[in-house]
Amino acid sequence: METKKEIIFISSYPPRECGIATYSQDLIQAIENKFGSSFSVSVCALDNGMEKRAYPFEVKHILNTNKFEDYFALAELMNADDSIACICLQHEFGLFSGNFGEDLLYFLSYLNKPIITSFHTVLPDPCMKRLSIVKTLVVLSESVIVSTQTSAKILKEAYGIVLEKVVVIPHGTHQPKWKDKSELKTQYKLDNRLVLSTFGLLSSNKGIETALDALPAIKKRFPTVLYVILGKTHPEVIRNEGENYRKLLEEKVVQLGLKEHVLFINKYLTLSELLNYLTLTDIYLFTSTDPNQAVSGTFAYAMSCGCPIIATPIPHAKEMVSGGTGVLVDFGNSHQLAEAGIRLLADAKLRREMGRNALHLIKASSWENVAIAHVKLFNKFTKPVLELVYTIPEISLQHIYALTNRSGIIQFCDLNMPDIASGYTLDDNARALIALSGYYKMTKDKAQIRLMDVYLNFIKFCQQPDGKFFNYVDQNGKFDSKNSKVNLEDANGRTIWALGAFLSGNLELHPYFFLRAENIFEKALDNVYKLTSPRAISFAIKGLYLNNKVRDNLKVKFIIHVLSKKLQENYYDNFDQGWEWFEQYLTYANSTIPEAMLYAYLSSGDEMYKIIAKDSFDFLISKIFTADGIHVISNVGWHQRGTEMNKYGEQPIDIAYTILTLQAFYEVFRQEKYKELANKAFSWFLGNNHLNQVIYNSATGGSYDGLEEKNVNLNQGAESTICYLLARLAMKEMYSPIPDERSEEQHIPNLAIQNRH
Repeated sequence: METKKEIIFISSYPPRECGIATYSQDLIQAIENKFGSSFSVSVCALDNGMEKRAYPFEVKHILNTNKFEDYFALAELMNADDSIACICLQHEFGLFSGNFGEDLLYFLSYLNKPIITSFHTVLPDPCMKRLSIVKTLVVLSESVIVSTQTSAKILKEAYGIVLEKVVVIPHGTHQPKWKDKSELKTQYKLDNRLVLSTFGLLSSNKGIETALDALPAIKKRFPTVLYVILGKTHPEVIRNEGENYRKLLEEKVVQLGLKEHVLFINKYLTLSELLNYLTLTDIYLFTSTDPNQAVSGTFAYAMSCGCPIIATPIPHAKEMVSGGTGVLVDFGNSHQLAEAGIRLLADAKLRREMGRNALHLIKASSWENVAIAHVKLFNKFTKPVLELVYTIPEISLQHIYALTNRSGIIQFCDLNMPDIASGYTLDDNARALIALSGYYKMTKDKAQIRLMDVYLNFIKFCQQPDGKFFNYVDQNGKFDSKNSKVNLEDANGRTIWALGAFLSGNLELHPYFFLRAENIFEKALDNVYKLTSPRAISFAIKGLYLNNKVRDNLKVKFIIHVLSKKLQENYYDNFDQGWEWFEQYLTYANSTIPEAMLYAYLSSGDEMYKIIAKDSFDFLISKIFTADGIHVISNVGWHQRGTEMNKYGEQPIDIAYTILTLQAFYEVFRQEKYKELANKAFSWFLGNNHLNQVIYNSATGGSYDGLEEKNVNLNQGAESTICYLLARLAMKEMYSPIPDERSEEQHIPNLAIQNRH
């Protein structure tokens, strides 16, 4: 059996209390969560031997950096280990022995493995010794990582490093849930306080005294202000100076009369505590006194929680506190800080806008995205190239629950907070009934019966006396005027699909559920054959076919025949060599049309329907799949025949519908290519897209609303979240045991995407 390849991180590591240690632990955990079956990850912990530490299981080696001979002994061990594919060094000058940590160079020059070095400090205007060490480190490394564009520029201009060897990967951040500030303030007994905060291991270079000097002026204007200082004193500071800095700050609080306005939380916070404190914060203060501090994980975390920032202008802050995310103030300038604090506290709308801007700017730096960037870089230098396998998350209904109330599933979200003002749509509730029916069929989890009841009731409410359905319902449960202004065919067709899926699911529910659904379905049938939109027709054929799988109704069969002929005519009218399609353009939900033709074939046995289904789906596949992944049709202008395809503007609904169609084709034709394409398509949600950013938010169980050219739409509305769930269920079904003599029991795999560098 082939030994699993290994990536080794050389870094300080918990329980050592150090920012780089925490950084490495977070990054490693993200890599393992994302690519756990691709390779193993282990740690060589950097230790100074001054105290005994109980390291976790992932620590394979410990390097005593104060023992010169240990560097060579470790290098020999690693050279002899054939499983090591790559070494990732986390560099900070003070972590290694020798002048400017130069003993590290002997170790690296002795290694025969690919080395990637992450620079956590890049200082401008280096002395000759520092310049020489950095240039040698770069020569000994296959590539170097920095966290900011400023650091990359300094490496080029001050150190003469060619930028081809430098990769910018931002400091990682966690994906907190967007929570209500007032509720969190109540939870932490901070009701009715305007909260400023700072966090991190305390040391004099934090500059917290600048914030304290600004606080009296802020307090005068806002008497409820509270400055929360989060974190223990840095262990190295305690070792050398004790708690002198904290005592100085505490004395300053008393001198300035701020005892009721400053709260010290002198402990190492858990991640959930930290994220909660940051989320309830009204303004985050970053007051570093070091202009050469390259990067700060603290305000990156604050931005990920939607905090507007007031910061001193270290390089990281100058890049990130821009575009309306906060305010920069001069080092040590308490007057500027007070003015900025007063201006922001006086304008809740501005703070909210800054917080949202911060969230959008920092999204790319979530630990999941940072993990993808690191692993793709590693894989440029590993031999052989590793097969990158995206781990599929567990199914979660958390966000579905958050979106659903007694009336139905709410249409839109402000980030992950349901926006009740957006009201409800039949589209979303029909999709939700399909998804929850599938989930209940799979799990028989009775907790989901209530949700299906809500969605079925909503469908019944939307049905009009003539059997047709309205789509839009406002937050007060009234039909919106849009119902008389827009085409509702898609919503009507999709509802037939939902009812057919529910009725055919063998769900073992109380007969009352099915009686309700059958009555709605039967009442709608007389209108279904009148549909003209290819997508509405296709949705309806899916529902009609599913219903007939268990009921074999001649009327339903006839309607399928009528609708299928319409699609066939569309195909003949638009078909040409190289354009095997039903219209002169490709828009949304495209895969549903070939899928409907497949069901027309299964319903009638007409071989021509089968040929059209396969040819048109092959045509669509050729348009949206590449060697690396899927790129569904852009919603910016769609794709008109004879024009270049637009590249950006992708939505989860199209990914999900493509996966559902691939599942249907696989079930009929049993060709592995459909499974492989489904794997590739699903990996789009997990980061295999043009931005290499995750679309599924594992912290909330929701899906982001879209992938644009340069950013992800962070709202997590009903359509996107339900469609992710539909795709996730399809993946599980495709790899469940197949009741067929030809197949052995299979398990849902991780998603294998071959890296092609």
